[in-house]
Amino acid sequence: MITLPRLMLAALVVIGGYVFVVAPRVEAYTSAKATWQEQLAEPVPSFAPTQAQKPPQVFPQSGTAFFGIFTEKGPGDLTDYNGFVKAAGKQPQVMMFASGWGAQKHFDRQPFDRIVNRGMLPMLGWEPWDYRAESKTDKDRGTQPQYQLGNISGGNFDAYITEWANGIKALGYPVAIRFAHEMNGYWYPWCESANGNQAGDYVKAWRHVHDLFEKLGAGNVIWVWSPNVVYENATPLSQLYPGDQYVDWVGLSGYYGTAGMEKYQTFEQIYRTTLAELKTLSKRPIVVTETAATDAQGRKAEWITDLLQTLPRHPEIIGFLWYESIKETDWRIAASPAASAAFAKGVEQPYFGARWDPDMTTRRLVPSRD
Repeated sequence: MITLPRLMLAALVVIGGYVFVVAPRVEAYTSAKATWQEQLAEPVPSFAPTQAQKPPQVFPQSGTAFFGIFTEKGPGDLTDYNGFVKAAGKQPQVMMFASGWGAQKHFDRQPFDRIVNRGMLPMLGWEPWDYRAESKTDKDRGTQPQYQLGNISGGNFDAYITEWANGIKALGYPVAIRFAHEMNGYWYPWCESANGNQAGDYVKAWRHVHDLFEKLGAGNVIWVWSPNVVYENATPLSQLYPGDQYVDWVGLSGYYGTAGMEKYQTFEQIYRTTLAELKTLSKRPIVVTETAATDAQGRKAEWITDLLQTLPRHPEIIGFLWYESIKETDWRIAASPAASAAFAKGVEQPYFGARWDPDMTTRRLVPSRD
């Protein structure tokens, strides 16, 4: 029989159960729901994908090429650079300077920073010799036994190379290294036809230097293998090429009007044979790392116009550097109003509108193969 006291007792049991069992669960759910709602209102965590990341831009950009400058005094004396910029009407995207192992005993970051601070990619012409001891006799120019290629690959200069590799690594931005250029000639100690070097020595030396940089983690280097345009009795390029896995850009030196070659030649006449040979050796893009023209016959402006009209027809050539200095002759565009005007008009083309900044990746295939 249900009596009032029993009903009251049952009610107390139900209420107690709610208080001690149901109520805590409701409170927990309410608290959890509030927390979940707060989380929905919070910004998406940084590790969550928000939108597709744009790939880094490639230098030079598709459909463009760069133009650059090489001066005898480099970034330490910007007189020729300033004259070049004024004559060209715009700033170049690359600047090269030379450094000889015998004269520059230690790494110095200042020249690189000066170039980068002006918005240009620095290119180091790294020369394993003492240019101060260069012979004035043409046949002896390349004779410096200390700098035989076997001494480089044999480790004699490893401490020096290591200091520079660590210094360039610490820069934190890309640096192009044009190491031991024009090796197919006879006029430098690293040429295989000079200084007691033997066939195969150049490739061994190149790979040794490259591998030491790689071992030390200097991955910000753009390796530029840069022969002279081929000529009669030059060392065959196939004998000197280290392989695409050791090279990022193929460079070329070729001038209109060097000694004994003052007769007018077009860009195609100077470069055609070498470009055809390089196609059989490498898939790397080509950079004309040294070029200029004489005005001995009053045709400097004409040659500049030819150069800048011809380059866009060669997609494998991604840039060129003008030698803006006085050496064998006055190569500067700033030395002639006609040359300055021709150069300024040529680089005004959108094709020479490549942009560079330190965050860009480097083009390592010719544009048509990308």
